[in-house]
Amino acid sequence: MTSDSSQSFVQRGELKLLSGNANLKLAQSVADSLGISIGESEIEKFSDGEIKIKINESIRGKDVYIMQPTSSPTNDNLMELLIMIDACRRASAGYVNAIVPYYGYARQDRKTRGREPITAKLVANLLTEAGADRVITMDLHAGQIQGYFDIPVDHFSAIRLLASHFKDKAYDKPDEWVVVSPDLGGVRRAREFSDYLKLPIAIIEKRRPMPNVSEVMSVIGEFKGKHAILVDDMVDTAGTITNAAQYLMENGAKDVYIAATHGVFSGPAIERLSDSNVKEVIITDTIELPDDKKLDKIVQLGIGPLLAEAIHRINTYVSISGLF
Repeated sequence: MTSDSSQSFVQRGELKLLSGNANLKLAQSVADSLGISIGESEIEKFSDGEIKIKINESIRGKDVYIMQPTSSPTNDNLMELLIMIDACRRASAGYVNAIVPYYGYARQDRKTRGREPITAKLVANLLTEAGADRVITMDLHAGQIQGYFDIPVDHFSAIRLLASHFKDKAYDKPDEWVVVSPDLGGVRRAREFSDYLKLPIAIIEKRRPMPNVSEVMSVIGEFKGKHAILVDDMVDTAGTITNAAQYLMENGAKDVYIAATHGVFSGPAIERLSDSNVKEVIITDTIELPDDKKLDKIVQLGIGPLLAEAIHRINTYVSISGLF
């Protein structure tokens, strides 16, 4: 009996995209880019808050992709994702792929004092145990979180997309523009951003007396008389980033822009950004931006086409290295 080498691969099934409630607009953008429809499902809550999910079409043997950032309300959105993964696994899906553009709990990635959890690892365990075969995510707060998984993790970056927003006005103008990392941990991210635009970088040295509070100590690099672009992975309460912007402006920057992948915007973030001297805030749509958080200075860029291309390549066994 002869065997065809192509049979050594497990054939992927028909592609099926499902979505939780966290970011239906992004799921629709991905579906439109793929030329497909979002699969039919129902997500409800019982009176006691328990989540009920029903998938209303066959997914047997299909290559299922579940879109669900675990943004606020983090616990509800995480449970939706876990339950939907379990439903797909029990419905005999061929592959179950979790698309988590924003990975909640990523900042709890290590122990900094005794008796603390490593919640980013716990979430990785939950996704794996629920039945996910692969995780697709964007700009993790800590890149080493990929190593918390024993399943494939495709970790994409929005840095080039964010940098492209500035290309027409900032590209190759090192005397006029500078890319600024708001802390030492973000230097690599700022370097990638600056390399794309061929700009110099500066680094803010700060200290954190408590969570979501920071104090600027000094800046390494030249920024006076230049347009400054603060680059970070997320804007949460906006305290750190607006303090950095204020420091740059008070010490000679022409103006300040913010570029970040995830617009978390919790607590007083919108008020702080509105009151700040920041000229523009560039984010992506990994997290849905509700109407009450929209400001004229906030610009949201779409990652749907990038995720759609990744899904297509994974589904057809084409290399995705060029997308990283």
